Amino acid sequence: MKDILKNDIKEALKKINIDNYKDIIIDIPKDKNNGDYSCNIAMQLAKMLQRAPHLIAEDIKLNINDINIEKIEIAGPGFLNFFVKKDYLLENINNVLKLGSNYGKSNIGQNKKINLEYVSANPTGFLHVGHARGAAYGDSLANILQFAGYDVTREYYINDAGNQINNLERSIKVRYENLCGLDSKLPENGYHGKDIIEVAKSIYDEYKDIVPNDVFRKKGIEFLLNKIKKDLKDFGVEFDIWYSETSLYENNEVDKVLNTLISNGYTYDSDNALWLKTTQFGDEKDRVLVKADKNNTYLLPDIAYHLNKYSRGYDELVDVLGADHHGYIARLKAAIKMMGEDPDKLNVKILQMVRLLQDGEEIKLSKRTGKTITLADLISDVGTSATRYFFAMRSLDSQMDFDMTLATKKSNENPVYYVSYAHARICSIIREYGQEIEPCSYNTIESEYAYDLLNKVYEFKSVVEMSARKKEPHLITNYLYDLASSFHTFYAHEKVLTDDSEYTKERINLIKSVAITIKNACYLIGVDAPDRM
Repeated sequence: MKDILKNDIKEALKKINIDNYKDIIIDIPKDKNNGDYSCNIAMQLAKMLQRAPHLIAEDIKLNINDINIEKIEIAGPGFLNFFVKKDYLLENINNVLKLGSNYGKSNIGQNKKINLEYVSANPTGFLHVGHARGAAYGDSLANILQFAGYDVTREYYINDAGNQINNLERSIKVRYENLCGLDSKLPENGYHGKDIIEVAKSIYDEYKDIVPNDVFRKKGIEFLLNKIKKDLKDFGVEFDIWYSETSLYENNEVDKVLNTLISNGYTYDSDNALWLKTTQFGDEKDRVLVKADKNNTYLLPDIAYHLNKYSRGYDELVDVLGADHHGYIARLKAAIKMMGEDPDKLNVKILQMVRLLQDGEEIKLSKRTGKTITLADLISDVGTSATRYFFAMRSLDSQMDFDMTLATKKSNENPVYYVSYAHARICSIIREYGQEIEPCSYNTIESEYAYDLLNKVYEFKSVVEMSARKKEPHLITNYLYDLASSFHTFYAHEKVLTDDSEYTKERINLIKSVAITIKNACYLIGVDAPDRM
């Protein structure tokens, strides 16, 4: 409806000789007496046209003739207040019933190919809270983009090469030697977690005292990657592609990138290291590609990896990275430009830190293990749906407090419970109704509570499209809560099951359309919509 009104105003402006005016803002007034929608375009144009806003508003009003609009009022200095006919809201009930799980889908993506890479944690330990936030965001965004008509590939980049894997191998070997009775010490940058001891024990159980040289590395990566995959699957997150960093070396892609950068004059030697001239393309300083000890920095294989993604023909690449990678964006885009690709195709999303709270206190350690809170801990203590919902409530670029006490509360204070209860309550009413639900005409729905609810249902498709365009899943979560709130308000004021069969049938259809919309929105953020509670 906002788009329709914008177009109406644009056409009206053309009739008063104003072409292609783009800054038309349509608002929804808080006070229903000011209409369903409002626009301040007349005040915006007053200076340009050297006329009083209310006179401009009169001209616009006279040139709008739309069958969807019941009346237009001019208020205050020149606000245009639109009162919209409600027929389209009633007609949408049958549309929702017909489309079911497809309600809210659109084709704004036009099958545009997007590679979405998220989580991509090093296989050197179990997934923790920060990874959980990235997983929830990435999976929700993928669902939303697909729902809006994009062709999405979900990808996990496995950092199975480099120093961190060398340290992993050494750490597992030391823990294995400890199990054999040796007093070996962990290396300076070794991994101390319980997960490393678990890997070592599994190797000891299989091989006892005789272990081939490559087993610590191979078994370590395999064990930890399988654990990562299991935890993500339990969290409702799966990937289309698991891309190995090692394969970039095996296919000589890293060497090819290095040779190209050198031959094109983008590198220089200094302090026995090889540097990349990223300042030529907007970075704050040049970056080391190959260190003095002849080992690559992680920038070099990352360039090769991104070139590989470019070569696969995606229209856009989206990377979801941790807060400590903010300064990494400029150097990566600079390198992509050096390699002849369009850096604007790369869209990097930075996730901010998560603070876990329980009973008002910050917690950093698991009560069971005394170690960092893992994704598996969250799933066990809070549940997948509640965890996914809470992570999806906030914009990715804002730091967040995750209140574990609130997330497990069985009361309306808990937003997950509040939304779930709305869906379960509707399902209970429909079960009590006990008859087949079929489309019908609507003659008895008149209350403001019903129309507020119908308005919310009608908004769903536009919210999905906005969420997809902005890549902000929290818009879906905010909408979901508002929809549940509108239903609870409606139900508090109107009886659904009555002796009047026509009245009842119309309201059963209305609340069924709400249940469908809640379930579809929950699907997008990876949350269950229970039929019973």
